[in-house]
Amino acid sequence: MKLSTRAQRIEPFYVMEVAKAAALMAEQVARTDRPMIYLNIGEPDFTAPPLVQAAAERAIRDGRTQYTQATGLPALRERISGWYAQRFGLAIDPARIVVTAGASAALQLACLALVDAGDEILMPDPSYPCNRQFVQAAGGTAVLLPSGPEARFQLSADQVRQAWGEHTRGVLLASPSNPTGTSIARDELLAIARAVRERGGVTLIDEIYLGLSYDEAFGHSALGLEDGLGEDIISVNSFSKYFNMTGWRLGWLVVPTALVDALERIAQNLFICASTVAQHAALACFEPDSLAEYERRRHEFQARRDFFIPELNRLGLTVPVMPDGAFYAYADCTAACARWDMAPGQGSWEFAFELMRRTHLAVTPGRDFGSADPQRYVRFSTANSMAQLQEAVRRLEQVL
Repeated sequence: MKLSTRAQRIEPFYVMEVAKAAALMAEQVARTDRPMIYLNIGEPDFTAPPLVQAAAERAIRDGRTQYTQATGLPALRERISGWYAQRFGLAIDPARIVVTAGASAALQLACLALVDAGDEILMPDPSYPCNRQFVQAAGGTAVLLPSGPEARFQLSADQVRQAWGEHTRGVLLASPSNPTGTSIARDELLAIARAVRERGGVTLIDEIYLGLSYDEAFGHSALGLEDGLGEDIISVNSFSKYFNMTGWRLGWLVVPTALVDALERIAQNLFICASTVAQHAALACFEPDSLAEYERRRHEFQARRDFFIPELNRLGLTVPVMPDGAFYAYADCTAACARWDMAPGQGSWEFAFELMRRTHLAVTPGRDFGSADPQRYVRFSTANSMAQLQEAVRRLEQVL
C-alpha cells in the first residue's frame, strides 16, 4: 500500500518508543524488588477530583450525551472565561473561546486555519515534538531555532527578527515549555509579539502548563500583553495538566474574534465537537472545592520539583535552568555518560536505555525535542508521587 508523502514524513514520537521498551522490561521485573518507575511520560499521577467525576456520572445518567456546538458548551466557555478573570485578572470574551478535543486538536485546528503549504513557523529547539508535526500536517515547515540554557531554552525577539524570511508565517511558542518547564520572561514575550505583529505574522502560544506555574515572575498569560497585543495571540490550553483530565481529551483555544468562524467550520468537519460528557464534567473544575484541590496539587507538584531537581544536580545530572512551571527536568547527562565510559558519539539515547537496564527507571532522551544538542539531555517527569521520586533518587545514587 502506498503511503502519502505526509505520512512518510511524520517522525516517530520517541517518548512512546521508549515507553514500549519500558513496558517490555516492566513485565520482566514486575515481581522483583525494583519494579519499573516511569519518569518518561508527562502525565499527572492525580486524577480528576470528586466533583468532576460526579459531574461526568450525572451527565451520563441524565442522558446529556448528544453533540454540542462545535465551539463547545456555552456554559463551559463562560466558566473558562471566569477562570481567566479569577486567576489572571483578564477579561476574555467567551465568544473568543473554542473548546476542542484536547490541546492536540486545538493545535491542529489553529495550524489548518493559519498555515498554507510552504509557510514556515519559527519554534524553539528544544520543543514539544508533536507541535512540529501539526505544522507539517498543515503543509508548513517548522523552523527550529537553537535555544539553549542561556536563553531559558526559549526564543528571543532578536532570534525571531533575524530568522524571519519571505515564507515565515509566525511563531509557535510554549510557556511553560515541555521539555524544560521554563517560561518566557514577560518583556521578552512582549518583544516577540511586537516583532511578529510588525511583520504581519501570527503568534501561537501553548499555555497548557500555565496553571502549573511556581514563580510570579513567569505565571502570566500572553493574552494579557499590553498595547492590544494580547488580543492578537492564539493561546492553546488544556484540561489535561493543571486540571488532571489527561484521558478525557478536552482543551480550548482563545483566539482573535475574526478567527472563530473559520475554526468553527473546520471543527464541524473534522471533530463535530469535543466529548460532551467531558465538557459537562469540566464545568465542575471551576467549583470552589475543585479549584482549592487543584491549588493543593499545584503546591505538591512544586514540592516534588524542589526535592528532585537539587538531587539530580547533586548526582551530576545537571539541570541548567530551574523549571518555573510544569513537571519536567531537562538534565544534562554528559557527565554520567563519561562516568559510565560510554563510547564516543553515544549520548542521551543510549544513556536512557542503559539507565533503564541498570535502575529500572524510564526517562525520555533528548532526540524527541529537536536537533540542538539532543544527545546531551534527558527529560525527567516529576509528575510521579514523592515516594516514587525518592525511590528514583536512591536508584540513581547506586549507579552514579
